[in-house]
Order: sequence, then C-alpha cells, then structure tokens
Amino acid sequence: MTTDNKPEDQQDPQAPAAADAATDGAENKIADLENRLAEMSDAYLRAKAEVENVRRRADEEMSKARKFAVESFAESLLPVMDSMEAAIAQPEAKVETVLEGVHATRRQLAAALERNKVLEINPAAGTKFDPHQHQAISMVPAEQDANTVVTVLQKGYSIAERVLRPALVTVAAPK
Repeated sequence: MTTDNKPEDQQDPQAPAAADAATDGAENKIADLENRLAEMSDAYLRAKAEVENVRRRADEEMSKARKFAVESFAESLLPVMDSMEAAIAQPEAKVETVLEGVHATRRQLAAALERNKVLEINPAAGTKFDPHQHQAISMVPAEQDANTVVTVLQKGYSIAERVLRPALVTVAAPK
C-alpha cells in the first residue's frame, strides 16, 4: 500500500465536515444573492412605478395647462367686453361720448394685451425693414434709405418675442 492511498477506514475525519461547510457556505451565498435579487427587483419595480406616476402627473398637468392656458388672457378681456356692452346699451349717446368710450375701451384692450405680453409691432418711418417682424406690401420711391419702412399700413403683434402677425408696411425702393 502506498502512502497516498489510504484505506477507506483510515480516511481523514475532517473531510466530510469540510464538504458540509463548503456546501453550507455556497447555500448561504446563494440565499444572500437571492435576497439581494429580490431587494433589487422590488426597488426596480418601485422605481418603475414612480416613473409611471411622474409621467402620468406630468401628462395631467400638461393637459390642464393646455385647457386653461387662455384663462388669464380671457379674464383680462372681460372688462373690455363690459365696456362694449355698456356702450351698446346707450343707443341715444352723443357721438363725442361714444368716441370717448371707444378710446377708453381701446386703452383697456391695449392694457390687457400688454399684461399678457402681446406687444405691438409698429415701426417708425425710416426703420430698417426686418422680414421677421414686417411684411412688405410694396416698394415705393422715397427720399430715405432703401429697404426702410415708409409707412405702416397695419400694426403687427408679437407675444413673448414670437410674431403673431407681422406689421404690413411699404418699403423704400432702391434708388
């Protein structure tokens, strides 16, 4: 018999205990990994649900914002409507009184538009033509620099630096 080969009855008594310990260690590691996997899966599902909730709330807020976007603007126009109805209710009013009321109503409307960032585009004569804010109706000979505004036929309007309607203008023709 060689020294490497021990008879079965003389095997190391610690070998089965070491194998059991290794098996217990592997089982503990697997259990720990399964617990971590369960925790991470739960955290993932919670995060996914939170993202869906945030998305749903954002969609609801956007829908409300679209639905009620003009609420402030409409509210600022109500006094203008009241003034117009008051004028209509006075059919026997003098022309001067009606004209005075029209001017007051126009001031109310201008103030309401300005409060809502709707600004006039009304270039002065001689202002350089800007195709982003002006629409040239015609070119006319004039005693001023070429490509400058000669007259404004209709005011334009912008809201928050975005043109709603360009000003209709005539432009000086090149000499």
